[in-house]
Amino acid sequence: MNELALAVPWLGKRNPQAARWLILVLALAAPIIAILFGRTWVRVLDFALLYVMLALGLNLVVGFAGLLDLGYIAFYAVGAYTFAFLASPHFDVHLPFWVVLPLAAGFAAMAGIMLGFPVLRLRGDYLAIVTLGFGEIVRIFMNNLNYPINITNGPQGINALDPLVLFGWDLSRNIQVTEDFSINSLFLYYYFFLACVVGSIVFIQRLQVSRVGRAWAAMRDDELAAKAIGINTRNMKLLAFSLGATFGGVAGGLFGSFQGFVSPESFSLMESIAVLTMVVFGGMGNVAGAIVGALILSALPEILRHLAVPVQQALFGTVILDPEVLRMLLLSLAMILMMLLKPAGLIPAHARYSHVEHLRGRGVTR
Repeated sequence: MNELALAVPWLGKRNPQAARWLILVLALAAPIIAILFGRTWVRVLDFALLYVMLALGLNLVVGFAGLLDLGYIAFYAVGAYTFAFLASPHFDVHLPFWVVLPLAAGFAAMAGIMLGFPVLRLRGDYLAIVTLGFGEIVRIFMNNLNYPINITNGPQGINALDPLVLFGWDLSRNIQVTEDFSINSLFLYYYFFLACVVGSIVFIQRLQVSRVGRAWAAMRDDELAAKAIGINTRNMKLLAFSLGATFGGVAGGLFGSFQGFVSPESFSLMESIAVLTMVVFGGMGNVAGAIVGALILSALPEILRHLAVPVQQALFGTVILDPEVLRMLLLSLAMILMMLLKPAGLIPAHARYSHVEHLRGRGVTR
């Protein structure tokens, strides 16, 4: 929260307390503001929060532990399909979400450990290639496990997933307050996802300053030195993969319940690259950076979809670039400029493992 507050332009450094209150008000009022432009934008906010959870989980692996993972979306798929298997008519199993969601997190964590064991001695490009292959293997499995026994329903996907039901409230249904006023289901999902994101942030911030977080930082900076001082780098890598995968599994389960449909097309390589781009764009190793990067880059496609075609028609009389092509072009350009101008991301990570009183005299802050 403090890092997010400091990132607020002008107000962050002058009055951090006011910046914190501003962030809180914006987080709570965001769907109310978005619905003024249509329910589509509230849905965009819901998906943005899911991307925030994915970015936070990947930031554990890439930013904290220094392990490049290009197949992170596979854990998202494991969580989504776990929810689809256990809470849909596909196998005629309808377990409650408070049972399915922990199972989705657990299966994703197991997948993270399965990925971690073979790559314990790999670094850099080799690690990236293996994780990329793992992500594609999971997607291809989901796409082809419909013969001779139909497990995943193949490319058709699984639909009619059960919605989230909290204390008897079905989040997929509007809450009728009065005859003329009702609370839209998109609002209910938004605030539930927001609560999940806040819980994730608190957990990660406590983890970052723990012995595990410090061990990850040492391993990321110099693995040989970390081994020399007694850190079990094997266990730390497995823990990073499993914890990061857990966040992906939870986000996948929430995605399945919210979307009501899962298919292999939702878990392509481009999704993995998009989540990694969010982490790098915002700032690796920084919770606030992952949040800001995810919010900006998840909203960018929708903004382009609504503005790119009318603007091009007004300027040139025809559509020169498709919104999807323009999105990739602008995303690539943004990453190039970011690497040239701010290599550490929009919100660079600062040292958080030293005592502040030892750093003030040297002009270094948290």
